[in-house]
Amino acid sequence: MAGRLSSLSGLPASVRSPTYDRERGCGIVHLGIGAFHRAHQAVYTDDSLAKAGGDWMVTGVSLRSPDVARQLNPQNGLYTLLTRGADGVGARIIGSVQKVLVASEEPEAVLAVLIAPQTKIVSLTITEKGYGVDPKTGGLDPEHPSVAGDLADPRHPRGAIGFIVEALRMRREAGLPGFTVLSCDNLPSNGKVAKRLATEFAAITAPDLADFITRHVTFPSTMVDRITPASTGQTFADVERLVGRSDPGAIETEPFTQWIIEDDFVAGRPEWEVGGALFVENVAPYEKMKLRMLNGAHSMLAYSGFVAGHRYVRDVMADPALSALVARHMQAASATLDPVPGVDLAHYAEELRTRFRNPAIAHETYQIAMDGTQKLPQRLLEPTLVALDRGQPLEAFSFAVAAWMRYVLGRDEAGKAYALRDPREKEIASALRKAGTDAGAIVDALLALPGLFAATLTSHRSWPDAVKQRLSAMLEKGMRTAIEEEARGFPPP
Repeated sequence: MAGRLSSLSGLPASVRSPTYDRERGCGIVHLGIGAFHRAHQAVYTDDSLAKAGGDWMVTGVSLRSPDVARQLNPQNGLYTLLTRGADGVGARIIGSVQKVLVASEEPEAVLAVLIAPQTKIVSLTITEKGYGVDPKTGGLDPEHPSVAGDLADPRHPRGAIGFIVEALRMRREAGLPGFTVLSCDNLPSNGKVAKRLATEFAAITAPDLADFITRHVTFPSTMVDRITPASTGQTFADVERLVGRSDPGAIETEPFTQWIIEDDFVAGRPEWEVGGALFVENVAPYEKMKLRMLNGAHSMLAYSGFVAGHRYVRDVMADPALSALVARHMQAASATLDPVPGVDLAHYAEELRTRFRNPAIAHETYQIAMDGTQKLPQRLLEPTLVALDRGQPLEAFSFAVAAWMRYVLGRDEAGKAYALRDPREKEIASALRKAGTDAGAIVDALLALPGLFAATLTSHRSWPDAVKQRLSAMLEKGMRTAIEEEARGFPPP
């Protein structure tokens, strides 16, 4: 058994490792230090520190599980990043994380780093459901689990928004400046969402804080992209082979990475452009492109592919019929977009399909399918509304929504049950119990879920019928046959 990764000495020369001073100050506190952050923002920060230095080390905060802290703290924050491509796998040691705190175990320590004078950026990857957005209003949901407790006891927060607002209140009282709140989650206008939620939370818990937030805090929006599947036994075995150490914190990813950021930082930032980040005035066109073309196609292939028995995205792309439907979906999604500066959408779609086919990446359809009610609006329903307004074909979006409805029935075609892993899972189950097994009743029940489907869609003269027709085929003929029938007339790219 190899020794555990805990220092940079004795590593193979072929493994890229940090050479900068890792004892410098932590200018960044990151809330939600999961695999994606460690494969994405932490890597850009590692690149920046290596080239430009600065006090931009990261203090990671796990809001719930202690797993990442248990993995990284004994390793002094070091971890291995495997990059898997068609030409093989490479290993790199990332050093930009200095330590990890567990909010549920040490909330006072989390507040202490948030109010530290050296903290200039508080970044987030807490997933869509972690923000506590009310699906009906788009504002703060006072009944959301991550919000309700903090509203009741704002001086002892447990959720991300609660921690941010309480830290800003404490910084103001201490005469300290604010910081930049940098959302890196797949939410439309994620910076604006974070600002609205923080402002609404402050209005309830510290009404006189609004002016401080306006003058001393910025909330730039971002678009992030890097496929990061869950680590497996193969991940850890490859790390031991390539690095010569064991590393329970190791993660793996694809070669492609993209980060587009609105350049609006109130207290400075790392030189993330060294690692390829693009700073722009308006991130919205890029964000919509990714949400509709990449994420929308991902959701469609995850729901239909999982039910059809495909475990990984690469398996979906090896299926000619499903591969054709992925291409159709990207084509339909691109038609709903306005021009994106510097991007050829046809080339972007081709690039996405190449990434999806990557035989080295084991990205599970079941992983992508989780939290569907949080993802449908921006990935599938918003482009459906645009297509409807522009008189464009709706077949691709109808099929994708029907595939979601088939997926949320919670049983595969062999009758085996699976958990939806959706924050509205109980609500969905209740609606489906009343609907029975009829496709039309199932569609009607799910379309009636509060705050999910716009009235423009539910009352449309033909769109609900198109969804019912496709769901009926999935239920009566099986997903495999439904996919093949749907793909007829649309050849693989």
